[in-house]
Amino acid sequence: MSDMQGASAARTPLRTTTMLVSAVFLLVGLLGFVPGITSDFSEMTFAGHHSSAMLFGVFAVSVLHNLVHVLFGIIGFLCAGSPGRSVAYLLYGGAIYLVLWLYGLVIDLESTANFVPVNSADNWLHFGLGAGMVVLGAVFGSSAKRSARAV
Repeated sequence: MSDMQGASAARTPLRTTTMLVSAVFLLVGLLGFVPGITSDFSEMTFAGHHSSAMLFGVFAVSVLHNLVHVLFGIIGFLCAGSPGRSVAYLLYGGAIYLVLWLYGLVIDLESTANFVPVNSADNWLHFGLGAGMVVLGAVFGSSAKRSARAV
C-alpha cells in the first residue's frame, strides 16, 4: 500500500466522525473548567447537586461531570484508529448517554441521587448526544458489514 493509500484510508468518514465526536466531548469537558465560560465557577463542587456552576450559563457541571466528558473524549480518540472500536464507541457511548438521560428524568434533581449533577438542559442534551451517537454507530456499523460482505 502506498503512503497516499494509507493516508486516505486513515481519513475514513467513520474515523473522522469518531474523532469529531471525541473532540466535542473533550472540548466541552475542558471548557467546564474555564471561569467565564462556566458561570459561578467558584461554586463548583467535585460532585453533587449543590454545584451551582453552569457551563455556558445553562448546563449544570461539577468537576466529576467535566472529567466524564474529558474521559469520553480521550476514549473516543483511542477508539478512532479501528473501525470496530469506533462503531463500538459510538454505540456503547450513545447507550450510556441514553441511560444517563433516563436517569436524569427519573431522579429528583434536588436529591443526593443527582451526583453528576444534571439539570433539565443536561438531560435533553444527553438524549441528543446518546441518540445521535447510536444512530451514527448503527449507520457506520451496517455500512461496515455491507462492505465486508462485498469483499
